[in-house]
Amino acid sequence: MKKSFLFNLFIISIFIVSFTQDSLAQSGNVTINADSQIEQLLITKKSLEKDNKLSDGYTIQLYYGELEKANSVQKKYRSAYGSWPASIEYETPNFKVWAGNFATRLEADRALIEIQKNFPSAFILEKKK
Repeated sequence: MKKSFLFNLFIISIFIVSFTQDSLAQSGNVTINADSQIEQLLITKKSLEKDNKLSDGYTIQLYYGELEKANSVQKKYRSAYGSWPASIEYETPNFKVWAGNFATRLEADRALIEIQKNFPSAFILEKKK
């Protein structure tokens, strides 16, 4: 008798739970009103993250000196290495040629080994914001 009572109680409990779930379920719609410039901000942020300009990191300095020579070094670098970006930075009164934006020292070390084949005086700089 106890087994049949427990079995009946179990079956009734399953029916109650399944019917209660349907009757208490709620549905709704969510409408998000967002500024139209948010999409542009997300694109800009993604671009800056790709170039690693939002965080500290490492770069490789190829040259420090006059602008004409800095342009020449940058052009030579870009023709040899397309995978890492290069930029010219100004620090009074000289110009620096920086290559790559690396998140970790290990990435920078690996790139430096490759870059020093054409630029033996290149070295790693730790960038600060």
